[in-house]
Amino acid sequence: MKPLARYALPLLLLVAVIASFIYLQLEASALLSREGAAQMAEYAIAFFSPDLSTPHLRAIAYGAMETLAMSAIGTLLAAALGLMLALPAAGRFGRVAKVASRFLLNALRAIPELVWAALMVLAAGLGPNAGTLALALHTAGVLGRLFAEALENTPNAPSEALRMAGCGRVSAFCYGTLPTLWPQIMAYTLYRWENNIRMASVLGFVGAGGLGQMLYMSLSLFQQAQASTIILAMLLMVLLVDALSGWARQRWVRG
Repeated sequence: MKPLARYALPLLLLVAVIASFIYLQLEASALLSREGAAQMAEYAIAFFSPDLSTPHLRAIAYGAMETLAMSAIGTLLAAALGLMLALPAAGRFGRVAKVASRFLLNALRAIPELVWAALMVLAAGLGPNAGTLALALHTAGVLGRLFAEALENTPNAPSEALRMAGCGRVSAFCYGTLPTLWPQIMAYTLYRWENNIRMASVLGFVGAGGLGQMLYMSLSLFQQAQASTIILAMLLMVLLVDALSGWARQRWVRG
């Protein structure tokens, strides 16, 4: 029984792979043939020869700024909306408000950014407005939940002391709770901004503007050289934003 049990899983995996080839009707002979290898090599050579012409680089620079603006504005709107929803979600306004706000936060983040973008394209039309709203709505659900959990773990003693000294609820929150909460808010917001940079590049595939839309058009027209330049620009932009976010976290959160 032991040898049979030892080889059962590999045999099942092999059967699953063979069944997948049969079900999907994949022609392995065509894929591994000399003509198939030549076509793939030709495609790779064309793809890894980026178009560095001035008009194309100018268009990429505009698309990169559009993508960056989409991610930044969407993240800022999400942070503001998430903080407003986090207060009732943390139980600051009663149980009914807590249940309702948590349900709304769950609904916002349960819908992926691409689905939000498709809905916003129908509502706001093609372009960066749809992408910005899609990022803001989904990220608000994520940040709101994170902010609510951070609020629940924040001690109430400073704000209660200010309330007993005669401060209002808003003043007690701003001067008693928010300073303790601020490093976590900044850390979560900066992390989501990094993610939204990448996602903003993808949302263009559904017409939400930015570099993603340029990449979709280039791939649709089989313009491998132009697509290669756009992918390199995406990589460079993500690396720069990661470095900027790391510097900001070091300065504003840990410092």
